[in-house]
Amino acid sequence: MEIGSVLNTVTLISAGLSIILILLQQRGASLGAGFGASGELYTTRRGLEKSIFNVTIITVLIFILSILGQLLI
Repeated sequence: MEIGSVLNTVTLISAGLSIILILLQQRGASLGAGFGASGELYTTRRGLEKSIFNVTIITVLIFILSILGQLLI
């Protein structure tokens, strides 16, 4: 396999996983929070929510690096 096809595969897989993981995350803010009307308390992520958040960051970084790798080839 060529490096270009490997990077294409990595890009597609990481993009799909990123979309799924972003959609799985709980929404803590309502629409009013965008306009400054947030009455919610700040809470820390714990357990599964924290794990999903961390895995999301990793998959997005892999996606970005694979895109940059394709640009440099």
